[in-house]
Amino acid sequence: MRPRDIVYAVTFLIVILVIWGIYTNPPYIHQRARVMQQRIFAVPETSHPKCSLSKNCPIDHFAFQIKSGAATVVGPKICFDGNIVMSGVMNNVGPGLNLVLVNGENGKIEKLDYFNMYSGETKAILDFLKMIKPGMIVLVASFDDAATKMTDEIRNIFAGLGSSSIKDVKFRDNWVFAGGAGTEQKSPFEKLAANDQKTNIYGNWPEVVEIAGCFPRKI
Repeated sequence: MRPRDIVYAVTFLIVILVIWGIYTNPPYIHQRARVMQQRIFAVPETSHPKCSLSKNCPIDHFAFQIKSGAATVVGPKICFDGNIVMSGVMNNVGPGLNLVLVNGENGKIEKLDYFNMYSGETKAILDFLKMIKPGMIVLVASFDDAATKMTDEIRNIFAGLGSSSIKDVKFRDNWVFAGGAGTEQKSPFEKLAANDQKTNIYGNWPEVVEIAGCFPRKI
């Protein structure tokens, strides 16, 4: 047998053994496929964390950061998936409640607005809240006063989105919250600072409150 024929024979034998291994050990192949998928889609460790977080979020989570307003001077800020979507600099925030609705599957901003909870009409915010659909992510930041026009119906809607503190929000309290529609679990992303003359930082207003983290993608 010529050397070239020997090489062909060995190569053919190797191919047969590889094919045999694939068909006789599928779990191994699936495991290798998962490893390759994780390597391809993993967030590079060298990339800059979004929304000023200290580290990158997992691939199936969205980075976010929410800051309440400071008294009546500095407006709130809401960052989602690396983009500031509401802030005083953008001139799209206002006194009361500032809200952002996000598609929980693809991270698209569906709608955002602010509602004056001191002298505004409750119908406006109720109409907005009733547009929330299962799977949506809801981001909320207060500015100045968020409670004067807060009805039980509004509070119950926020409670249904996962808020544990909404029943305690009072006049000029600072409140930030991130929750999801269509879940019965309480959200871990919430903070409330009470308006108390003994502890207030800004005279008649409490300290700024902030939450940040990685919100699970709705799949």
